[in-house]
Amino acid sequence: MNNLILQIDTSTTICSVVLSENGETLAVIDLDEPNAHAAKLTVLIAEILTQTNRTMPDLSAVAVSMGPGSYTGLRIGVSTAKGLCYALDIPLIAINTLEALFLGYKGQFGTTEGEVYLPMIDARRMEVYTAVYDHNAALVKATSAEIIDADYFNELLSSYSRVHLFGSGADKFEDLFSSTDRVNILTGFNASAAFLSTLAFDKFQRKEFEDIAYFEPFYLKDFLVTPAKKKVGLL
Repeated sequence: MNNLILQIDTSTTICSVVLSENGETLAVIDLDEPNAHAAKLTVLIAEILTQTNRTMPDLSAVAVSMGPGSYTGLRIGVSTAKGLCYALDIPLIAINTLEALFLGYKGQFGTTEGEVYLPMIDARRMEVYTAVYDHNAALVKATSAEIIDADYFNELLSSYSRVHLFGSGADKFEDLFSSTDRVNILTGFNASAAFLSTLAFDKFQRKEFEDIAYFEPFYLKDFLVTPAKKKVGLL
């Protein structure tokens, strides 16, 4: 039986849509444009179905990158995925963004024993959402929000020979760690819904589905609204 899964990743500035069949990626659309999530997500979904000569009723499930990541992006992606699942009466699958990012990296570049890997999603200033994986994809440190400074990796480097940083949050540390080759930074490596294919199909086979009514993105941190400063009137 062919299980067709629509995959959505809006956790970063990239608006990404993929169609996969039995865990194999059929087509990918990655769009990096301002406000693409709100304005283009449904258009990209229609486009990828047209490209692959499929229709909405052909879908077996929808998989969505659940976070951490952009609050607004995640909200749009998850809302769209839930709406499709509800309308089509198909299951919703949620994938941790950092786990997918790590497996995407591992699939392209491989991993080395004794080294650790940190997928990173950009947050504000020197902060990132990250997790630590070893070469076998075992979780060394769970997902958290971290502020990175020049000494941040000292403890990890006492146990591992090298750390690898990648994802939208890694690029800003290129200068900070330029003096050491024990902190390797791969710039320009972005999240993509293509990285969800294997994980989504595995969850589909195990029937690890979300409750469409109650599922919420993994925001990691609460969305904070900064109060506007009061204007002082002129006399």
